[in-house]
Amino acid sequence: MIAAVSLPSSPPPPWIPMTPCLTASSCYSCSSSFNPCASFTTSASDSSTLRVTCGSQYQAGDLKFVLHDALESSGIDASHAREAREKFCLQIGRLSAIESETSIAINRRVNLAKTALYVAAEDDSIVSHSSVPLPVDAFVERLDDHSMDFCTKNSAALRSTPENLLKSLERYLYQDKGFQRCSVMYQVEPRALYLHSVLTHRTGSAAMLSLIYSEILKMIRLWGLLDFDVEIFYPRDLSGLPIGYHKKKSKESDHAHIMTTKSLLVEILSNLKEAFWPFQHDHTRSLFLRAAHAANCHDKSSTLEESGFELASAKAAQHRLDRGVWTSVRYGDMRRALSACERLILLETDPKELRDYGILLYHCGLYKESMQYLELYQETKDSSILKESSYSMRSQEESALEKLMTRLSFILLEENWGTPASPRTFLGNNSEPWINLLLIVTCLVRRCKEIIATPRQAVCPVGVSVQSSLQLNLMFIG
Repeated sequence: MIAAVSLPSSPPPPWIPMTPCLTASSCYSCSSSFNPCASFTTSASDSSTLRVTCGSQYQAGDLKFVLHDALESSGIDASHAREAREKFCLQIGRLSAIESETSIAINRRVNLAKTALYVAAEDDSIVSHSSVPLPVDAFVERLDDHSMDFCTKNSAALRSTPENLLKSLERYLYQDKGFQRCSVMYQVEPRALYLHSVLTHRTGSAAMLSLIYSEILKMIRLWGLLDFDVEIFYPRDLSGLPIGYHKKKSKESDHAHIMTTKSLLVEILSNLKEAFWPFQHDHTRSLFLRAAHAANCHDKSSTLEESGFELASAKAAQHRLDRGVWTSVRYGDMRRALSACERLILLETDPKELRDYGILLYHCGLYKESMQYLELYQETKDSSILKESSYSMRSQEESALEKLMTRLSFILLEENWGTPASPRTFLGNNSEPWINLLLIVTCLVRRCKEIIATPRQAVCPVGVSVQSSLQLNLMFIG
């Protein structure tokens, strides 16, 4: 079953997925005629493409989501990942313009628990290569069991005041069941970002805990046991827990902490994208700038001096991709970063997702596809409302993007450079430890600096001084 789009008449967004039922061979085509608030409808079709209509004059050929096809080209069965993606797309296809801005406490059309579990199911299939898909229905039942258990043990609270009911629910979740917040700023454990793992280990991100809280409230309301309007306070700090409050008693300051259906899905996917981004060497930069830095497309003139560890980290991430090492403890996972980017593009959140996906494709050696996504970003950004960022960060990103696109232009002039020789360059199963090579490069950088600082006039066999030779090598390493 492939979904099609019925186009209403209203101002268009930058891009519109024409088939929520996406497969890895999905592609984009752009046209100057488009419509913005498209709703998803299903229709039978043999096509496996996802078509996007752009509001700009961009007229390139088909742009593809490459992950599933690349996995299968590497000999990895992606059928379960494709199925999970299709079910994810069917859920987000129910997001109307109104439903997108509806609070998660009263959302009715989108099953947030199933949507989050389809995300987990796809990533689990990508990473584990299991012949058995993640049992989504079993985890939905586990979540329903929590709702039933709460109602059974707190029957008095259900007949009490709204405040007592909500306090009882929070005591049940955070004390009796032991759900807690994973408050690490960087390198959050992956299991805290997937709903099935949070239900198992009871430790999760603010987004996951908010989802669980909202789903229990939804079940209580469906059973006719909730007769007042509830809102969920989403914590913006690193340690707070989601809590409910009576909507009639809300304050104006609470509005900034209301999580809508679409914003929760964006938060879940953005957390995954950042956690598995392959370039983790500098958290002061945006994800795009980290990737541009690893590609040597970032202007370093504003940086006084970079440590050997930062330089080695950037080279480490790049070299891992070249060698086919797709995941490690501290340096992300290209597969899951790509899948998060693809789903964020489907949610039509921010044109920058096109740009970020494009630079990941560049690092994968998919130059033609990378250029197409970057050009699509260039065409859509001017007609879209971009998320706020500092002027300095924005100018650095634009400069890096210009350099990257210039480089891609030259690469694509070369015949047969449009596609890498083998998808295994970034998805092959290579378990070689990276940390030893990282330490070697770091020590080499430090030793080179020490030798350069010591005046010597020894001559190399080719007639170049040791100091000059090391300077050249250090420039190459950096």
